[in-house]
Amino acid sequence: MFAHLEFIPLFTAFFVAVILLVVMTPFAHQLGLVDHPSARKQHNGMVPLTGGVAIFGAVLITSVLTDVWFKNGSLFFTASFFIILLGMLDDKFDLSAKGRLMCQFGVAAIMAWAAQNYITSLGNVFGFGNTDFGLFGYFFTLVCVVGVINAFNMIDGIDGLAGGMSLIVLLAVVFLLLMSGNGQAVMAPMMVIAAIVPFLAFNLSWKGFKGNKIFMGDSGSMFVGLTIVWLMVDFTQGAEAAMRPITAVWIIGLPLMDMAAIMYRRAKKGQSVLRPDRQHLHNIFMRAGLSSRRSLAAILLMGCGYATIGILGEIYAVPEYVMFWSFIVSLIAYSWVIQNIWNILRFIRNRNKNA
Repeated sequence: MFAHLEFIPLFTAFFVAVILLVVMTPFAHQLGLVDHPSARKQHNGMVPLTGGVAIFGAVLITSVLTDVWFKNGSLFFTASFFIILLGMLDDKFDLSAKGRLMCQFGVAAIMAWAAQNYITSLGNVFGFGNTDFGLFGYFFTLVCVVGVINAFNMIDGIDGLAGGMSLIVLLAVVFLLLMSGNGQAVMAPMMVIAAIVPFLAFNLSWKGFKGNKIFMGDSGSMFVGLTIVWLMVDFTQGAEAAMRPITAVWIIGLPLMDMAAIMYRRAKKGQSVLRPDRQHLHNIFMRAGLSSRRSLAAILLMGCGYATIGILGEIYAVPEYVMFWSFIVSLIAYSWVIQNIWNILRFIRNRNKNA
């Protein structure tokens, strides 16, 4: 099962990421790629936003040094370079939402058209036979790519959340690759995992990594979003797919549901769906009284729950339409809870007082 694991590329990615995370810190201050404390961003001092750049650089350098590549590696790194550049510009200049979206669609086009990595079928998700797209799959893929990129961008709100959620998703992908006999493909997600781990060590100030706080930045959250959707599409399409499309949806279910609930709430209020606010899942946990670390643990546990459902559904071959409609019911329930969370919490507190 583990015959295809190569440890030299993994160690290389880890140590290159460590070096880049340290070396880039002074450049971040010189270039103005730092996060300032504000009403929405409560932290001490100016924190470098170069975590994503370091992760991308570590994966790219490792591929060059060890000759371990993503499928369509040159186009993957081309698309990744542009998403990293977009994120850096957004971190520094706070680009408009429309301009950011247009650039994201351009990156998605590299994946769908240039790399020919696009969605051709969703499988039997409705229960009436396979849903095949043909040429429409190109356009559907663009929407999916931009959606996943923004889902991971939106969920990046407290230390360790985007990185931790990315690890859960990538580890789930690796597990399914091994279980499905596609072990030869595990090195791509494993290299990204190896590069994310040292970032999390700095970001969460693990023992031995304190005193050098680094944020992922928009460049990092969008890069991991692009990487995950690139791998998901690649591994769910074609005759030798490692998993079904609905399995991939469950594995990234929490970021997707959080994004959908946020956009619905904003649209309901007549606000821009891309307008930032403090109503994300982590904000709710913290306003309910949990610390940042406990909120992180709770959300990552929820993410593990969604990924586990996807994995079990794949292993036990639960019909795709059952998995799909279960996801829709879960999405509706999640959105309802988020819309009414303060009434729910008030009701619980009142009952506890009266108990």
